[in-house]
Amino acid sequence: MTPRITVTQTESRNPDSTPSKQHHIGQPPTHFKNPWPSAGEAHGFREVLSTRFGKERNFVPVPQGPDGTRSEELVKIVKPDFGADKGDKLRATWIGHASVLVEFPAAAGAERGVRVLFDPVFADRTSPFSWLGPKRYSPTPCTVEELPDVDVVCISHNHYDHLDHDAVSRLHTKSQGRIHFFAGLGNKSWFTQHVNCQDHEVTDSDWWDSYLVKVEEIGEVNITCTPTQHFSGRTPFDSGQTLWCSFVAEAAGKKLYFSGDTAYQAVNTPTPCPVFKEIGEVFGPFDLAFLPIGLYSPPSFMGNVHATPEQSVCIHKDIRSKLSIGMHYGTVRGGLSGQYEDVREPPQRWREAATKEGFWRGGGITGDGGPVDCDNEGVGLCNIGETVAV
Repeated sequence: MTPRITVTQTESRNPDSTPSKQHHIGQPPTHFKNPWPSAGEAHGFREVLSTRFGKERNFVPVPQGPDGTRSEELVKIVKPDFGADKGDKLRATWIGHASVLVEFPAAAGAERGVRVLFDPVFADRTSPFSWLGPKRYSPTPCTVEELPDVDVVCISHNHYDHLDHDAVSRLHTKSQGRIHFFAGLGNKSWFTQHVNCQDHEVTDSDWWDSYLVKVEEIGEVNITCTPTQHFSGRTPFDSGQTLWCSFVAEAAGKKLYFSGDTAYQAVNTPTPCPVFKEIGEVFGPFDLAFLPIGLYSPPSFMGNVHATPEQSVCIHKDIRSKLSIGMHYGTVRGGLSGQYEDVREPPQRWREAATKEGFWRGGGITGDGGPVDCDNEGVGLCNIGETVAV
């Protein structure tokens, strides 16, 4: 029997006693914006085209092995076991790109811990079309049906590389409706219209909204929608109509931060985005965080929506994370960044930046063959399908 789930909104975690809604456009909001100087100026469609087809492009093909096999220079893929033998720890399995399955330590007498799945994407293309758009070059380590039962799904924003219609529909069907979806404001109608979710199965949240999720006979988890610097839209005509966010999940004495997509500081802006230090002050220290390290090129264009590896090391420090794992790389190329960014570069720069700070803890494609060191604070990587336990 699939457990029953109840969701109760709790007190806002906003550190500002007189919170503003500067990210809202309209009352009630019809659109949203990044309210900080660190976001810089938004790019118009003409600038998008000139960047995509500009003379400055430096396209490097995805490397291949002999006879078209998968190159050993690419992120390794392993069959996940989801840390089944580590039930007393917080476990996180990287499914690729920004998809992460988290299981919290099991409560006394419970057969498992609460499971939270972030940004599940299993599609071959991150596009509205099956024949056009960015194509996955690293397969998923499992199918949706091979995932263990999931209690909560958190969607950071509605871009196709973070919100996969087929995946969430299959999760909803698999759970027989006993699953709860969290997303930013404005997203609920998409789930009720396109996934056939009932109203009580979806919560769309504003920044700093917090909820207690109780999973019958399993346990409970606090989910908080937190700010991030990005944007939204699934067509050329709905940009900014729904809210983007990161998430904090707290359960069984453990805290996890999932950044979703975010920038840190656009080129030629005076200061970094302030929200990461705020998140660290309110929730930190975190036991584990997943931070983006790829699809940042060219920085002059992408800097207001995606962080570089060096900037994500800064986010690691700002949020006061004990251990941060790089994600949002090694899986699919962006429509723009794919024209400028060698897919092997992000993990190399992540290691170099972390090493300079004394934070490198190994693991993944740029590690030295072993798993990330989970016993010491810092940053690292893991293979697709690998579980990190803290």
